[in-house]
Amino acid sequence: MRIAIVGGGLGGLAAALLLRRAGLDATVYEQAPVLREVGAGVVVAPNMVRPLALLGLADGLARFAVRLEAAWEFRRWQDGRVLFVQPMGEACERMYGAPCYVAHRADLLALLQEALPPQQLRLDHRCIGCRQSGGEVEITFSSRDGTRHEVVADVVVGADGIHSVVASALPGPAAAPSPRFSGLCAFRCLIDAERAPAHARRPVQTLWLGPGRHVVHYPISGGRLVNLVAIVPAGDWRTESWTAEGDVAELAAEFEGWDARLRGLVGAAGRTMRWALYDRDPLPQWTDGRVTLLGDAAHAMLPFFGQGAAQALEDAQVLAACFAGATRESAPQALLRYEAVRRPRASQVQLMSRGRELRNHLPDGPEQLRRDAELAQGDPLRANGWLYGHDPEAALRAPA
Repeated sequence: MRIAIVGGGLGGLAAALLLRRAGLDATVYEQAPVLREVGAGVVVAPNMVRPLALLGLADGLARFAVRLEAAWEFRRWQDGRVLFVQPMGEACERMYGAPCYVAHRADLLALLQEALPPQQLRLDHRCIGCRQSGGEVEITFSSRDGTRHEVVADVVVGADGIHSVVASALPGPAAAPSPRFSGLCAFRCLIDAERAPAHARRPVQTLWLGPGRHVVHYPISGGRLVNLVAIVPAGDWRTESWTAEGDVAELAAEFEGWDARLRGLVGAAGRTMRWALYDRDPLPQWTDGRVTLLGDAAHAMLPFFGQGAAQALEDAQVLAACFAGATRESAPQALLRYEAVRRPRASQVQLMSRGRELRNHLPDGPEQLRRDAELAQGDPLRANGWLYGHDPEAALRAPA
């Protein structure tokens, strides 16, 4: 079978590798001339580690990822008082069979690329169209010099992100879903660990909660960098791009009056990116004939559960399992089975990721006090068992 994967991000490369493990070669077409992952930090939760382990790549995480000792350390905005700490480490491995890491997306992408045979990756291929005809799919690509060329495939997997061209080629309501603006934007910084205060260098994911905004930070790249993401009201900012430049002074102004330790970390940032936060409603359909979607193209979600990349790898694992033993003739049925297994779960995570900021951004008062008391009594590691303990292939074996 000729399988074309449009998009060379984490989900696209993982799909190619897992399909290869199932005995099928897929070619990845990526628009960038050099494979690189924009963005910064990503949580590599246990349900993301396990697909990497299937590929024999989980041990490679030790080269660059930071194994979390605490997955959530919630702090109060005004004085840095610790509201709750969730230990991870051995407890996470005992419960879910894998640790929880944080990493730079670029390092993860390099790990996957190193494992993929070079002939299965085609760079400088920007998808500009996708059309089915006569039991085949014709994809049109454009290169940087303006050259256009066609590729014919038996199966196309659109792993081309939140602005998916492949999704726009699907029929009816599945095509190009309208973005839903959250009213928020995110400032993203990578800070040299040497410039960061000691509290930010610990192997801990820290969340500072305050009125109308919150901050998340943790070390990545083997502890050489600190990833910081600040979620604040968007104001007039509407740019949905991970590469749009922000203003460090504007970021710092958002946290005037907050604890000096957090302001010190923000002050160590020499550069920030800024993007408006949008998501999409769950799609009613991912698959049409020989074309399907994967990752953000299928289920773009807000970042508040840290599950975007993990869900893409779960997609890839199920897709590969559905294609094990499939033929060219049975490929459309394999794609429908993939969607039937994955769409309900991914849609659930997508919807659960909405509204989390309302709880994080409560103004000081009775509701905030109740939230803090609930945090102190909580056990999110166990409560998130439905996320971290999920077995994609067991879901595939369940009755349809």
